Amino acid sequence: MKTTALFVDDEPNILSGLKRMLRVMRQEMDFHFAENGQEALDILASQHIDVIISDMRMPRMDGASLLTAVQEKYPHVIRIMLTGHADEEAILRTVGVVHQFLAKPVDPDSLKAVLSRACALQDLMKNDQLKSLVSSLGKLPSLPSVYAELQKKLMNPECAIGDVAAILEKDMAMSAKVLQLVNSAFFGLYKNVDSILHAVNLLGLDTVKALVLGVGVFSEFKTTPSAVFSVGALWDHSVTTAAFAKKIASMETDNKQLVDTVFIAGMMHDVGKLLLFSSLQDDYLRAVAMALEQGLSLCQAEQVVFNANHGNVGSYLMGLWGLPGGVVESIAFHHHLDAYPEPSFSPAVAIHAADVIYYQLNPKSSVGAPPVLNQVYLEQAGLWEKFGQWLDICREMRS
Repeated sequence: MKTTALFVDDEPNILSGLKRMLRVMRQEMDFHFAENGQEALDILASQHIDVIISDMRMPRMDGASLLTAVQEKYPHVIRIMLTGHADEEAILRTVGVVHQFLAKPVDPDSLKAVLSRACALQDLMKNDQLKSLVSSLGKLPSLPSVYAELQKKLMNPECAIGDVAAILEKDMAMSAKVLQLVNSAFFGLYKNVDSILHAVNLLGLDTVKALVLGVGVFSEFKTTPSAVFSVGALWDHSVTTAAFAKKIASMETDNKQLVDTVFIAGMMHDVGKLLLFSSLQDDYLRAVAMALEQGLSLCQAEQVVFNANHGNVGSYLMGLWGLPGGVVESIAFHHHLDAYPEPSFSPAVAIHAADVIYYQLNPKSSVGAPPVLNQVYLEQAGLWEKFGQWLDICREMRS
């Protein structure tokens, strides 16, 4: 079944231009077009849609309102917003709703690349086994409350760093854990950071937000201790992988948004393990035992037991929470780069490399066989010769 995309814009000329631009992709995707929000909702009610790409500025129902409604009624649809420079206030309304923003006028190659990745993600996510597995988990967890409050506060254009610090300081346990992380060697600050306000000033809001999300997720999932699967070890792995991946990304690009995306993705890349372990512990421990006894990777064992793996499950949850598309893709593909289109440096590549490097530097911490580096993909992306440099810099961070 082809991936289906719905474009929404109140200007018929723009829709006509999109139809011409996308003609070359009709073998891979089916396209639908709507001139207003209500027409788009009518199409969604009658057709299966995988991706919606909406203009921001439209009469009666603007793009923010439309995509908010789509998130509520059709949460699995990938939501992309087309925006101009004057849409800053509206963009704030869509924090946690939109997976990705594209600037207008959209570049044809950029749009095609985004749609190709969306196709690949939907192919990975739409299998019936995954849907069956997710439904068996019962009620899925909600976005951690402190992070959600933080997101809401940031929608206010007058929000100041002090307002952010005040939210975090209300939760003493959260503040303590965030400060513990900030003062760890990974951030290389070489000074004692004694307040959340100081942390935000030094590291930036996006990094602190990622730490809050990570701490919140690991605190809110309820798990029973196990002798063969340690949530504490998973937390250490997640934090370290995030730090490694951020360093790798900083070496490869000066795109701050990409680097921040990589850090959040690193913190969350194994959240599927936490969700499976907390919801289906007996089955998950069976996968752990299989990995240990048969020398499989944990990802391979999960596939045998659940017909899905932690990358699928984690990206499904992050998509429902409305995290950025780069985060969702990184979690989905960090063990499956071969299914990720157009080889190049991306958040998914950074997470894949950082994950492999972690287990190369900490071989005894692997449950079953460690993940294997996808050398073929790195060669295709022109990055294979960089891996040695990435390994060296991560080794220095760990020492």
